[in-house]
Amino acid sequence: MGQHLRNALEFDFSHWSRLARQDPPEFERQRQLAIDELIDRLPQHRRLRLQRLQWRIDQVRRRAGTPMAACLVLSRMMWDSVLEEDGLLHTLGARGPAHSRPPAREATILPFRR
Repeated sequence: MGQHLRNALEFDFSHWSRLARQDPPEFERQRQLAIDELIDRLPQHRRLRLQRLQWRIDQVRRRAGTPMAACLVLSRMMWDSVLEEDGLLHTLGARGPAHSRPPAREATILPFRR
C-alpha cells in the first residue's frame, strides 16, 4: 500500500488542506494516487463499479466551474443514490422490518448551558 493511503483512520486533513492551498497540482496528483490505491485494494468484483463512479465524480468536478458548484452536484448525486427507486433506502427497507421501522416519536430533550 502506498504512502498516500495507509489506513482510512490515518487521514490527515491538515496535510491535505495545506497541500491543496500551497500546491494544487501536487494535491490533485496525490489525490488521484490515493483514490487509485484505495480502489486497487478492493476485490476485483467491486473495482469496475467504483472506477466508473470515480470517473463520473471527476467529470462533475471538471465541468462544475467552482468547487462549490461541484459540491452541490455531487451532493445531489449522493441523495439520488439514496432515494432513487433501487437506492440505498429501498435496499435497507428490503432487508426486513428491523431496518424499516418508523422512527420513535418521543425524545429526551437535553438542556445545554453556557
